[in-house]
Amino acid sequence: MEIFHIAAECYPVAKVGGLGDVVGSLPKYQSKAGHHVRVVIPFYDTQYINSNKFENVYSGFVKLGNFNFPFTIQKGITNDLGFELYLVEIPELFDRKEVYGYEDDIERFLSFQIATLDWLNSRNSIPDVINCHDHHAGLIPFIMLYANKYMKLRSVPTLITIHNSIYQGQFGFDKLYYLPEFDLSKVTVLEWGNRINSLATAIKCASAVTTVSPNFLNEINNFGYGLESLFNQVRHKSRGILNGIDNEVWNPIKDKMLFANYSVKTFEKGKQENKEKLCSQFDLDPTKPLFSFIGRLLEEKGADLLPHAGALALSENFKEINILILGSGSSEIENQLSHLLVSFKGNYNVYIGYNEELAHMIYAGSDFLLMPSRVEPCGLNQMYSFRYGTIPIVRRTGGLKDTVIDFEDNGNGICHDQASIADVCYSIQRAIKLYKDKKSLKNIRKLGMNIDHSWESVCQEYIDLYHLITNQNES
Repeated sequence: MEIFHIAAECYPVAKVGGLGDVVGSLPKYQSKAGHHVRVVIPFYDTQYINSNKFENVYSGFVKLGNFNFPFTIQKGITNDLGFELYLVEIPELFDRKEVYGYEDDIERFLSFQIATLDWLNSRNSIPDVINCHDHHAGLIPFIMLYANKYMKLRSVPTLITIHNSIYQGQFGFDKLYYLPEFDLSKVTVLEWGNRINSLATAIKCASAVTTVSPNFLNEINNFGYGLESLFNQVRHKSRGILNGIDNEVWNPIKDKMLFANYSVKTFEKGKQENKEKLCSQFDLDPTKPLFSFIGRLLEEKGADLLPHAGALALSENFKEINILILGSGSSEIENQLSHLLVSFKGNYNVYIGYNEELAHMIYAGSDFLLMPSRVEPCGLNQMYSFRYGTIPIVRRTGGLKDTVIDFEDNGNGICHDQASIADVCYSIQRAIKLYKDKKSLKNIRKLGMNIDHSWESVCQEYIDLYHLITNQNES
C-alpha cells in the first residue's frame, strides 16, 4: 500500500510530545512491513532540518483568502528515518523554531493542509490511504470530499488518529473564505459549537477514527471536551489502538545517550551507574530512591500537583528521597518548581526545557517515574520507563489504565485513582516501602522490562484497518 501520514510533528525532525514520537515510529514499522510510506509535516527551523539535505519536488502557491503564499515540497535525501520524509516549506508561516504557540497558527496549519493537497492532487497516482493526525490535519478529509479542486482525491480513504482531544483547531466562520471553494450545502459539516472545528470535522468526514488507546476511546465517549455526542455517533467506525514504542530508539542495551548500557540481566549495575552519573550532575544522593517527572508542565499532565506534592513528600520523609523534574510549559508551574530549590537543595532539582539526551538518562537512572495525569490518551513515558527498568507511578486514566497494573495486583507499577496531592504523596510512600524490599523491586523491574510494547505488534492493526476502509470505499 502507498500510505501517507500527515501531521504537525515527527521525531526527530520536530517534536513537542507523543504525537512526534508516534509519527516518527509507526511509519517506519509500516515500511518495514513492505508498504510504501510517506510522512508529510511542515518545514520548521529545527536542528534536524538545518543539518540535513532536501530536494525540491514541487512548487506552488497557497491561496488563503486574499493571500497567496509561495510554497515548496521538499523531500529528504538521506532517507535515514526508515520512510520517505516530505516537508511543506512556506517561509512566511513556518520559518520559525517552535512548532506551536503563534497567533497565526490557524493560518499556518490551514496553509499546510492546502499545500499538501495541492501537491497530492498534482501527482500522477493517488495514495491508497491518508492517515491524518490530530486537528492540524483535520480538515483534509473534508476538503478531499467536498472541494471542487480535489475531485481526483475523493475516492481516497482517510483515517483520523486522535492523540489529544483537548486541542481541536477551532476558529470562527469569519475565516471560512480561507478554505478552497467547496459545496456550500456541506458547510454545516464544518460546524461544532457554532464554530469551525477541525477535529470534529475530521471525525465526521474520515473513513475511520482511531484513538491511541482502547481506554481513551471509552473515556471520550463520556468526557470528550464537548465532542462526547459526536464520538458516540461515530463509534461504529472508531477503534482504540494502543501506541507502541520504537525499540530501536528506546533500547538500554545500545542507547548511545546513556552513560552505561545494560540489559534485563545486568540492569541493577547499569541503572546504578546511570543513577550515580545523573545524581552527580544534579547534586542528588544516589543512595536514595530517585523519583522523576518528564513531560510538559501543564495541568492536563498533573504537573500543577508536583510543587505541593513534592514539597510535602520531601518534608514528610525527612529528605530521604530525591526528586528530579524535566519539562517546560506553564510559567507559573515552572516558577513554583524552581522555587523548591530554595528549601530542598541536595534532594531536589529541576531542568526547565526540553532535552532528549537528558530524558533518556532520567529513564535509565531513575527508580520511579511520576505520571499523575488528568488526561493521558495513551502515554508513552510509562512504556519508556518499563523498557529502562523504572517503575511508573500513574493515575488510572487513558492509556495508563491500559498499560500499568498496580504491583499489589501482581502488576508492573504503582497506581492511584485521583489527580490529587494526597494520592501522589500516598503513592510515593508506597514506592518508598517497595524500594526497601529489594527482591520485590527487582522482580517488578524485570517484569516491566520484559513487556513487549514494540510497534511490530501494533503496526498490523493499522494495516488491517487501512485495508478495511479501502475495501469499503471500493464497494
